[in-house]
Amino acid sequence: ARIAEEVNNLTENIGARRLHTLMECMLEDILFSASDIKEGKDRRIVIDGQYVVNKLKDIKNDEDLRRYIL
Repeated sequence: ARIAEEVNNLTENIGARRLHTLMECMLEDILFSASDIKEGKDRRIVIDGQYVVNKLKDIKNDEDLRRYIL
């Protein structure tokens, strides 16, 4: 949410739509490969702060990308 707010402040403020788009960007690899995850107790996916920063740092820092992310 904080990154969405920062991008909204740097570009056009489109509110929660930006948060939704950033969530999609952050989760796209996990969602794409979700069907390959085997059933069982090791079926947990952990998303921590470092994961979020790594996935969204390019969007936050790249002015051209910020323009095209809704």
